[in-house]
Amino acid sequence: MADSEVLIEILRAAGEGTRLRLLSLLSDGEHSVKDLTEILGQSQPRVSRHLKLLADAGLIVRNAEGAWAYYGLAPSGVGGDLARWLIGQLEPDDPDRLRDLNRLRLVRAAQQEQAAAYFAKVAESWDLLRSLHVPEEAVEAAIVEAVGDRDFEVMLDLGTGTGRMLELLAPHFKRGIGLDSSREMIAVARARLASAGVGHAQVRLGDIGDIDSSIGSADLIVIHQVLHYFDDPGRMLTQARRALRPDGRMLIVDFAPHELEFLRSHHAHRRLGLSEAQMQQWARAAGLQVQALKTFPPLSATEGLTVCLWQLGE
Repeated sequence: MADSEVLIEILRAAGEGTRLRLLSLLSDGEHSVKDLTEILGQSQPRVSRHLKLLADAGLIVRNAEGAWAYYGLAPSGVGGDLARWLIGQLEPDDPDRLRDLNRLRLVRAAQQEQAAAYFAKVAESWDLLRSLHVPEEAVEAAIVEAVGDRDFEVMLDLGTGTGRMLELLAPHFKRGIGLDSSREMIAVARARLASAGVGHAQVRLGDIGDIDSSIGSADLIVIHQVLHYFDDPGRMLTQARRALRPDGRMLIVDFAPHELEFLRSHHAHRRLGLSEAQMQQWARAAGLQVQALKTFPPLSATEGLTVCLWQLGE
């Protein structure tokens, strides 16, 4: 509940064409100012001004990450509830809504092409590159420990890369499926699994941000060093949740928040790490809860990245 003055301010903030379009876009997930500027075709200062008004009114929230900032609908409160109700009243064929969604698809396609080009370039040396910044042996030991003695019918490895997670956890599942959008990575993964004698796992080319229902469901889902390549990791997590069986388990490995901007410009990262609070929020939105978190600081106290291992379940 809110008093009349608060409601009036919220309504004033929402009651403008561009700001309503922004709320509609943010209802589909988090976006950066850069992306929103491209989609709306407006200047960065103007879009930022509209976003500030919406944030000040409690309709949206802002998460700063280095030189970038990401915005999303307020997860709770009067402002967030009102924003979702307003978007629900829009006609599905509203011209502005359809135009913005089409531009959003183009922006996401461009981002995926950028990431695919990067992965194609580094596919052969991917494991080596990854090991430069994280204590990989310790992380992998913790992953095996988190799986424990349980045997899983189906493991789904989203963003399988070189197939390392399928190889590592091969003794713990009866059937494994690795999904990746990079043909070069898939080729490396197939060769790796064949060399390791892992015959009960297969890899497929596919969009891990829009999982094909024909893949079916799994009782173990692994998302290893993937979410930071997405503007909206929460949307990705919700997609993955739909493929998780009741009483299933999800393991997520990714970086803690950091300030290494070069990972955006040179290594196709979209998010500069994921915080504990963000993961809690995304998990709740997906109908899951964080059951455990383990962190791995860098080997050097002055450089490197902290790695996090989250265990999620119902």
